[in-house]
Amino acid sequence: MLYADKNALRTNLKVNLLRIRERELNFYTNNCLSISTQAALLAGFAWYGLTEVPFDEDANEVVQMVYLVVTTLIMGLEMLTVVNATLCAILGPGLALRGPDGSMHKAVDGMMTHYRFTFACFSLGLLCFQFSAMLYSWMQFTWEFALPQSVLLIVMVNIMYRGGRRIYGMLKLSADTIVTGEFDGQTD
Repeated sequence: MLYADKNALRTNLKVNLLRIRERELNFYTNNCLSISTQAALLAGFAWYGLTEVPFDEDANEVVQMVYLVVTTLIMGLEMLTVVNATLCAILGPGLALRGPDGSMHKAVDGMMTHYRFTFACFSLGLLCFQFSAMLYSWMQFTWEFALPQSVLLIVMVNIMYRGGRRIYGMLKLSADTIVTGEFDGQTD
């Protein structure tokens, strides 16, 4: 009887811990789906910038080349974001649901690691997007029009950066204070 009670307690504890980890899994899955959507939009804009933007014959060839390189970089970074986020959103829950014992922890920890890289790719692509817009203005317009637009874009990047840092600083959890649903105590 005591053995059965002990096993029932252990099973209930494991089920409750898995419910907590499931909330983390849902958190990362939703984040991956959200960032994937935004990255696909930016990749589409980059594709348009590569295929539909007319080049002025009088434009500086170096500016045109840098524009093409940066815009291709945007498309590559954002497509990498889409692929990574989609794979995490599909394979992470699949592993957690159908994998062997301990797969929930492996899925959540893997999604957490890959989400950081995916978010970095997305952020770098967003920064390149602003730089591409600035290059476009120098490629298509005279300096009288390109300079004010460039200044405005630089100001907006600065505002985005400071706002992002402020929000990140306010909401960031340090590595030593993060609480996860993983239980590392002894159950015996």
